[in-house]
Amino acid sequence: MAENIKVKNGNSFLDWIEKTGNKIPHPFILFFIFAVGIIIISTIANIFDVNVTDPVKNEIVKVKSLLSSDGINFMLQSMIKNFTGFSPLGLVLVMTLGIGLAEHVGLVSAFMRNSILNSSPKIITFMIMLIGICGNIASDAAIVIVPVISAIIFLSLGKHPLAGIAVGYAATTAGFSANLIVAGTDALLAGISTEAMKIVNPNVTVSVVSNWYFMAVSTFLLAIVGTIVTEKIIEPRLGKYTGNKTFKNEAISPVEKSALRWAGIYSLIYILFIVAIVVPKNSFLRNPKTGSLLNSPLLNSIIPLLLFLFLIAGITYGKRVGQIKTAGDIPRHITSAMKDMSSYIVLVFMIGQFIAYFNWSNLGFILAVNGADFLKNMNLKGIPLFLMFIILSSIVNLFIGSGSAKWALLAPIFIPMFYMLGYNPALTQMLYRIGDSTTNVISPLFPYMPIILGLAQEYDEDYGMGTVISVMMPYTIALLLMWSLMAIVWVYFGIPLGPGTPLYI
Repeated sequence: MAENIKVKNGNSFLDWIEKTGNKIPHPFILFFIFAVGIIIISTIANIFDVNVTDPVKNEIVKVKSLLSSDGINFMLQSMIKNFTGFSPLGLVLVMTLGIGLAEHVGLVSAFMRNSILNSSPKIITFMIMLIGICGNIASDAAIVIVPVISAIIFLSLGKHPLAGIAVGYAATTAGFSANLIVAGTDALLAGISTEAMKIVNPNVTVSVVSNWYFMAVSTFLLAIVGTIVTEKIIEPRLGKYTGNKTFKNEAISPVEKSALRWAGIYSLIYILFIVAIVVPKNSFLRNPKTGSLLNSPLLNSIIPLLLFLFLIAGITYGKRVGQIKTAGDIPRHITSAMKDMSSYIVLVFMIGQFIAYFNWSNLGFILAVNGADFLKNMNLKGIPLFLMFIILSSIVNLFIGSGSAKWALLAPIFIPMFYMLGYNPALTQMLYRIGDSTTNVISPLFPYMPIILGLAQEYDEDYGMGTVISVMMPYTIALLLMWSLMAIVWVYFGIPLGPGTPLYI
């Protein structure tokens, strides 16, 4: 158990998870062991000709051995690509350039102190949950940004920073599918659902707003549940933080206040500039086919746009307070920030190899198909069927990180199945989104878990994978239960899932 966790109200189950998990080797070694395990398992499964039938292509999919000539060639030839092509790596490093500069010149500290001193601590947790849940409008960017900022906020309030990381991570990942507005996730899943419907009825289309009502209400439910879990379970369990990290929670000086004001002015000018570009219907930042902001260059470019925003704010603030006196000071501050990412970069190398091996061997695909077949063979209907499908989705989510990849696999199986029972494909999609979100935070295979582990270790190097999973487990359990209960109540009363989207066909 990490030394700085003082359990006031111990939970034997969570304590066991933490102690057991923290006995696990360093994550780099752990994923090395996983990679070796996949090599061995794929070889054995290939010898026994383990296979399934692809429900979409109606083709036999076999386990491919990583010790075959093709497998060895793949491991050797793709090693560099597995590392550099690991999708969160570029996102994290690019955002570190901007956020790191802003943090090292003192902008983040000053902004937090100025904001916190003028706000009520009673609503901080709820606001982090609400903002984090809605953060998926910026795709995965929120997963990187929100936990970092919420940890600083909690530390500045005298709370445990790990609780801040936990609430930020829970909001942005366990609540990923929910939002007050229609986001890119809605369009992505709706497109896959529509394609799956062509198997049984090509005239049925799943709209991007087909889950809007349910997801908008879910946003508030998840924010409330996440707040209660944080304040009633996580914070009491973690106790008082006694680590070395400190936060200067004092009133900002006149110089800092002036620098903040100018940083805000230049940031606002930049934002208004982007808005002015986006407003015209023929803007190059809009979707070229529909003119919409969904699936648009604007949302696909959100990371570079946020980088420029942080750089503008950081440079403006740094020059005003004297942290940036020459142009050379800018890369110096950024370099200092990037040094903190070295351990993450090393870890990503091994994680990238493991995930690539797992996907290439077809083991994840076969596990998902077998799980789906098991559920179909149970011949359930109504609420028992819905609950089992949510559970199946949550289990599959532990092994396959990409939400669209999982839905592309499950939709052709379950959308026709549910449709034959009289259920709208939008309902099937909604149930999938519950299971697909809630177990993200406890999956060691989730691409952003290493980022959260690295962030936690910034506050205490003794924190391990067990610490993170034990802290996140209550969120998974509570959100999965309450979100599923909400779905049952929604179906019971026959409330439309979205505009013109009834529950039944």
